[in-house]
Amino acid sequence: MTSTTAVRRAAHWHRPLMILVAAMALLAVVCAVGLVADSRVLTGAPIWLKPFKFSVSLALYATTLAWMLSLLPRRSRVAERAATVIVAMALIEMTIIVTQVIRGTTSHYNETSPLNIALVIALGSTIMVLFVAHFVIGIALLRRPPTDRTAARAVALGIGLSLLGMLVAVPMVLPSQAPDIEGVGGAHSVGVPDGGPGLPLVGWSTVGGDLRIGHFVGLHALQALPILAILLRRLSDRLDERTRTRLLTIAGVAYGALTILLTWQALRGQPLLRPDALTLAATATLAVGTATATVLTLARRRRPELALAA
Repeated sequence: MTSTTAVRRAAHWHRPLMILVAAMALLAVVCAVGLVADSRVLTGAPIWLKPFKFSVSLALYATTLAWMLSLLPRRSRVAERAATVIVAMALIEMTIIVTQVIRGTTSHYNETSPLNIALVIALGSTIMVLFVAHFVIGIALLRRPPTDRTAARAVALGIGLSLLGMLVAVPMVLPSQAPDIEGVGGAHSVGVPDGGPGLPLVGWSTVGGDLRIGHFVGLHALQALPILAILLRRLSDRLDERTRTRLLTIAGVAYGALTILLTWQALRGQPLLRPDALTLAATATLAVGTATATVLTLARRRRPELALAA
């Protein structure tokens, strides 16, 4: 399939989601220009960086959801309506974020005025509605899975782990996470104020814990696991479907464990690149367990031609 054909096929996926993809792609370009042309800095980062990251993330998210809906053997009106709700919530969220950038203030945790408080509440409401709509789509996809078992497992795990990615963000808005700073009602960082030294582009704290890391990793299971399924599919001449599905499951379990591990590390106020012995031990255990399960699965695999003969 040529790239032109693939683009034409994608254009016929869920239309509201694809409109969101186009809108977020355009917004990403605008934000990229803002990063160059606008020298303002907010909480230690270029003021247009947040909407740039959100627009790119939402474009990927909407593209993946639209692709997943296209895999359904039969149309699901419930899933399509839930996807339209997600589009509406995403547009509201981005409108608030961009509006606050234009006003020169933060969009999250901002309790410095009645208007800012109202916008924070609106953001929280859109996230809750988006979570429910995402869950509804997950149920629809589980009820009508793709015929390919590996793809079906990738979709199910991707949807489920992205929900986990949303849930691990909950501590960011808990009262106990709010720093002792007037007008601030929450934080990404643990043990240090937001806006301190951070990793390039993503801005994750290098001096304290950062809850955005587990959130980011969990959310992008939606793309990572289907990509893995596609790569495994290319090994179909060496691996039978059962083995590919088992490997995908192992990867999904490891991915979920990694999301939880990263969140646990952040909640302990520990920077990503400065893990203590306990975090290193947990990471090593996860790596060894995943490698062992993978090796055992490959050792017991059957070649496709033998599986067909059986």
